[in-house]
Amino acid sequence: MDRNQSHRQVAAMKQSLFDQGLLDEQFTQLEELQDDANPNFVEEVVTLHYRDSSRLISNIEQALERNPPDFNKLDTLMHQFIGSSSSIGAKKVKAECNMFRGYCNAGNAEGCMKSFQQMKKEYAALRKKLEAYFQLVRQAGPLERACRSNSK
Repeated sequence: MDRNQSHRQVAAMKQSLFDQGLLDEQFTQLEELQDDANPNFVEEVVTLHYRDSSRLISNIEQALERNPPDFNKLDTLMHQFIGSSSSIGAKKVKAECNMFRGYCNAGNAEGCMKSFQQMKKEYAALRKKLEAYFQLVRQAGPLERACRSNSK
């Protein structure tokens, strides 16, 4: 596969992530911060997000097991998770987090549990798709500036 075709595949895959509502404009803003000096910036930020957020998920799971649940603590933990998810543009994950916080504010433990399970599904699905995306990006290699001209 030639380099241009690889880059078109990367662009199509990224567009698919946006079309599915998995990512928002924050992901694009992260990409704009990437340059030749740090060509893997976005992948590094996403990797850090997943490493740090696994701790938060564990803390939320532990807090949900308490009876009665401490909704203030759950809300605080989820607020942190939203911040982390927002930093990479995880649109569907963020939406589920907001639903979870709504259930916290209503004192609805069952709603929190259901929303949390859905959030974890969205989180895992996005992680899998981003891993495939970054693998494709690595295979395609850096986008050369000279490729942008139309002269042959």
